[in-house]
Amino acid sequence: MAKALSFIRDYKKIELPIRNSIASEFFIQTVNATFMTVLPLYMQTEGFSKAEIGLFITFRFLGVFILAIPLGNYLKGRSVIKMFYVSNICVPFFGLAIVFAIYLKLKLLVMFFLLLWGASFTFIQIPILPFILRNCHKSTQTAAISLSYSTWSFGGIISSIIIAVLDFINPKIFNEQFVLILFSVVGFGGLFFLARIKNFKEISVDTERDKSEHGVKHKTDWPIVIKALIPTLIIATGAGLTIPFISLFFKNVHNLSMGNFSILSSIAAFLVAWCALLVPRIKEKIGYKIAIPTTQSLAVISLVALATTELYSQYSIAIVIASVCYLLRQPLMNMAGPMTSELVLNYVGRRNREITSALISAIWSGSWVLSGLMVTLMFSYNVSFANIFLITSLFYAFGVIMYYLLILDYIKKEEEGLIEF
Repeated sequence: MAKALSFIRDYKKIELPIRNSIASEFFIQTVNATFMTVLPLYMQTEGFSKAEIGLFITFRFLGVFILAIPLGNYLKGRSVIKMFYVSNICVPFFGLAIVFAIYLKLKLLVMFFLLLWGASFTFIQIPILPFILRNCHKSTQTAAISLSYSTWSFGGIISSIIIAVLDFINPKIFNEQFVLILFSVVGFGGLFFLARIKNFKEISVDTERDKSEHGVKHKTDWPIVIKALIPTLIIATGAGLTIPFISLFFKNVHNLSMGNFSILSSIAAFLVAWCALLVPRIKEKIGYKIAIPTTQSLAVISLVALATTELYSQYSIAIVIASVCYLLRQPLMNMAGPMTSELVLNYVGRRNREITSALISAIWSGSWVLSGLMVTLMFSYNVSFANIFLITSLFYAFGVIMYYLLILDYIKKEEEGLIEF
């Protein structure tokens, strides 16, 4: 057991201000994980159609898309800790506003608050990785990125366990609305950890080499940035067809209740977190070239198997196979995330990190807006979940190939001494 937990020592070495920043991110991700699972169910309970749910949820990602690039340009070379405060205040606040707007059937306000809610995430989602790379020692970078990445999983674990317990106690009292309000209020807890780093002397630029002789920053190396982001664009487009609607899949296809799906999600989140925390060791032993394509390819296979369970959902074995595939797909696909993030941000170099981080958020959100509209259209034509998920698998497979080509180019540049750490 001690040997199995030995990797935890890697995380104790992370600088305390970085750990506190990641702790504040955890509270934001707890709200995010809860809403990702419960919000579609709550909207369905309140009488919203599947097409409306698909359309409205896209506004959350539209908010990120609109703000991401301007914020990325603004943050270049600036202190970012104050931005974390914006996110830790606005995300819980607009979460509460969304719940009450849905309850009152104020559909225009639902879209407006979802837009602002999504935009609020960008103030921690975009600057957190450049902040880590600026202020972490090289030896702790991978661990810090992995820990940051796993906050989504830990948030999912906590929220899923609590939701399952409350649903078991009394599903009528502790319904979807109660759960969303509860976790929105809990989301303000991140402010406590931000207060603990207020005196931290943040490094706001990576190095003086990021400035020219006249003090003007270098222009963005767009060919390098675009090349690095092509795999992300492909993967994100596919993910947007599936991830926001996975709870609806299990409810409508396999009749899984909110409480039971929360238990399943908590197990999946635990596996994702565990695998994400193992990333520094995995990277050290087998490297990007094997780790990223292998885990992502196995995830694609699991998703295909998950999708096909709809074809025989009338049999009791279908829910078992679907659950196992979901539990395999989640950690396999997500454990590559810390490695691909580090790969891309190191590939583009110091002076391109902020804009690249912003573009990653914009791509994910923009792709999910497009994907959400596609799903809305497909729902209106009664396209099955199975076909939608199979389309996602095709996107994933192509994305894996593009990541592999990027890794080969990264290795070549690293051998030539062109990669900046």
